Amino acid sequence: MNVITSRSLTKARLLRTQTRGYATISSSGPSPSLTTHTLGPFQVFDRETKRKQRDTAAHKNGGASSRTVEYVRDEIADRMMERLEVPLLSPPPLRPFQYSFQDIKRKFSTIVDLGSGSGHFAKLLDPSTTRKCIMIDSSHGALHRDPDSEFEVEVERIHADEENLLQVINPNTQEAIVSCLSLHWVNDLPGILIQIKEALQPDGLFLGAMFGGETLFELRTALQLAEVDREGGISPHVSPMTDTRDVTNLLGRAGFTLLTVDIDEVKVAYPSMWELMDDLRDMGESNAVLGRRHIIHRDTLAAASAIYKGQPTFIPHPTFADIAYLVELHGNEDGTIPATFQVIFMIGWKPAPTQPKPLERGSGKTNLKDVL
Repeated sequence: MNVITSRSLTKARLLRTQTRGYATISSSGPSPSLTTHTLGPFQVFDRETKRKQRDTAAHKNGGASSRTVEYVRDEIADRMMERLEVPLLSPPPLRPFQYSFQDIKRKFSTIVDLGSGSGHFAKLLDPSTTRKCIMIDSSHGALHRDPDSEFEVEVERIHADEENLLQVINPNTQEAIVSCLSLHWVNDLPGILIQIKEALQPDGLFLGAMFGGETLFELRTALQLAEVDREGGISPHVSPMTDTRDVTNLLGRAGFTLLTVDIDEVKVAYPSMWELMDDLRDMGESNAVLGRRHIIHRDTLAAASAIYKGQPTFIPHPTFADIAYLVELHGNEDGTIPATFQVIFMIGWKPAPTQPKPLERGSGKTNLKDVL
């Protein structure tokens, strides 16, 4: 577990959540290029609202605000490059060790970066191993925020909905597809994994990282306690997310083989809940759940901030929420608050005849007892 502290604001990022819930069809009008489906997979997120949030974040202060809060995405993109459990040449039956992305002795003509944003992963690619990166994102502002001069490899930008990958990428054409912190906003996660597998060539690589269910659990619990106490009920303010077991099952159902799924956490310290929420907004990570409340009462937010930080104070008639923060629910000893981002890393390969296969049952020649 790593701890990251921002330079000027001492802020931390975190994203904790729970399993996917239910919602209704969005009432927002879709843009011409991003269509809201009324049939098919159940809609949890308002994709049009999310696109607008990310566009707004990318344009704020000429892009300066979004650049300031890229520490989480930059960190995860770096970990995707450094800690991939991938094989040399081709996937072996057992992969007990970790290798770096550079350890794949394979030169890629093209890598597709799905949900690329401003290119956090693409900027780390080395021209000696990758010729070109195709960046696909639904946010035009994020996609075109940074010039080509900031990339070491050739880049092609495609403004398209990540949920409709096969509309812009032909099947069986890609050597590798990566996705860095984008899939947690996809309504049809099983469907997009199938599309990724279909877009890959045989023995093609899929590498992804997405926020897991424990992301921002401190913020969620603080808001829930405050809302129950002040308003007598709760509503979703932190997006529902998946967990490791779900991802493993979904990758297998999509047809990937030689799977590797593991989790990691990034913790950062913020002065208070208010700075955390400001950063989430500038990241384009504001709430976009269908049926969400658009307004939170000021006294509810004040109570949530106190609960989060655990600020001792004299209260004549303490409520349940007051008692919760008197015992310091989440606050650090130095007065900051922690924000936890749980990240699920996943690797899958499209099946190919050349990939190694497990030996038949009973064909082993060494007794495990002799080894142990």
